[in-house]
Amino acid sequence: MKSSFLKIFILAIFAFSSTAILAQDKSDYSAHQDGWLVNLDEAYEISKQTGKPILANFTGSDWCGWCKRLSANVFVHDEFKKWANENVVLLELDFPRRTQIPTKYRQQNANLQQAFGVRGFPTIWVFNLDKVEATNQFNIEALGKTGYAKTVADFTGGVDQMIARKAGE
Repeated sequence: MKSSFLKIFILAIFAFSSTAILAQDKSDYSAHQDGWLVNLDEAYEISKQTGKPILANFTGSDWCGWCKRLSANVFVHDEFKKWANENVVLLELDFPRRTQIPTKYRQQNANLQQAFGVRGFPTIWVFNLDKVEATNQFNIEALGKTGYAKTVADFTGGVDQMIARKAGE
């Protein structure tokens, strides 16, 4: 049986370059929704402390119609926020066209887009992240991906299944 988990190794170059880039630019850039992070290192630290997987939303916040619908139908609702607080660490990876985001986040997001093979928006990946300190490499254990969902229940139910498969192994 083919494993339902995908292992993706991000080269040390990514880890070194993202660390250097993130150290260069201190800005007030933040996610479009409360409770979402934009910094992978911060999401990793919280995930490590809590044992919760990261839910990464690859989005085009200012141009992607389906992304806007997903946000309006799912992410803004209290039911989703409560579920997310209990189950995942939220990470927004934005690819806007009309607004400029700081270079450190643009490069971080592009590296993650390449690592996960994201070609369309919205794409949501759920994963566990581990950092090998000796090599400064990230090891991403992908639990699954999804996209647009009409309701909070549809969205969270699908993600719950991804997380449950991992727990069942």
